[in-house]
Amino acid sequence: MPIKNRFADLHEEITGWRRHLHENPELLFDTPKTSAFITEKLKEFGCDEVVGGIGRTGVVAVIKGKTDTSGKVIGLRADFDALPILEATGLDYASKTEGVMHACGHDGHTAMLLGAAKYLAETRNFDGTAVMIFQPAEEGGGGGKEMVDDGMMERWNIQEVYGMHNMPQAEVGSFSIRSGPFFAATDQFEIAVEGKGGHGAMPHTVIDTTVVASHIVLALQTIVSRNVDPVENAVVSVTSFETESKAFNVIPQHVLLKGTVRTLTPEIRDLAEERLKKLATATAEAYGATATVNYDRGYPAMVNSDIETGYAAEAAASVAGNCADAPLIMGGEDFAFMLESRPGAYILIGNGDTAMVHHPEYNFNDEAIPAGCSWLAEMVESRMPAK
Repeated sequence: MPIKNRFADLHEEITGWRRHLHENPELLFDTPKTSAFITEKLKEFGCDEVVGGIGRTGVVAVIKGKTDTSGKVIGLRADFDALPILEATGLDYASKTEGVMHACGHDGHTAMLLGAAKYLAETRNFDGTAVMIFQPAEEGGGGGKEMVDDGMMERWNIQEVYGMHNMPQAEVGSFSIRSGPFFAATDQFEIAVEGKGGHGAMPHTVIDTTVVASHIVLALQTIVSRNVDPVENAVVSVTSFETESKAFNVIPQHVLLKGTVRTLTPEIRDLAEERLKKLATATAEAYGATATVNYDRGYPAMVNSDIETGYAAEAAASVAGNCADAPLIMGGEDFAFMLESRPGAYILIGNGDTAMVHHPEYNFNDEAIPAGCSWLAEMVESRMPAK
């Protein structure tokens, strides 16, 4: 694999950073140790500007090329928050914080961007400005939106932005990407069903919320099967069914359903929300109950720009020899907010034969570091070639 030689030399050092981050995970925006570690390293590398507190606890570093006749500014982003999961890897550098672990590889993403920052600050073999973006709260907190709303793109005049995520079960250091919609919009809902509770032996005297809620669960499956165009992609999943009673002989007055909706286009997103609300309320009414729907829109669909996807694929091919076509992914990614603000692309790098992300036995594969760092650096050097 033709990686940049400097990253072979730095591999052990970058691995050390990654394992330090793995040992010290932090959640969402509560990242004082992680933000401080990133800031310390960036200043140590000699970046031209290092600014914390962007999007609450995000960190941004600026590295200027040897020349700036192009006027271009390229942003590279890594996320650095962990997950509320009890680690089960048994590693000697496992999480020191009970119930919190880097189960999605954000420790690896951050370490690779730090490695790229060190290399770019040393060589500056490009014509323009590189902006390193270290983002908190990807795991449900919307840190990407916070950084965009904080004026990051305008403050540093970022013109294109690129991100990367590891992919378990793909060959280590391989790359894949797709243009257009890539990751799904991630909405969630609660449906509160109210009927009339009573004794389980006298169902004729009640309005049975368990029956009503069960019919709602089944009705919601028709959104995808009978409302969404079959050539489109959508997921509607009811993931929680809670009643107020645990007794064997009580029909509960209340049932609470929770779930998620995943879509790839604004039109299907609107359709799914509209149908979910109508189906829930109408089904409950048909049985003499009521349903109150709380629908919360989360991350939008992440959409890669066509031209920038080509640039990212070319850089990946120069590192790994080729870049495969990636599948659609119905998981969410708040890099979507940055891609709504600026053209850019998001790429996947293979993590090898490891547990899947968000699993207690997952671990980022350090063998992917040289390829990941090389791609990040190549994005800067290829989009802003030195004069």
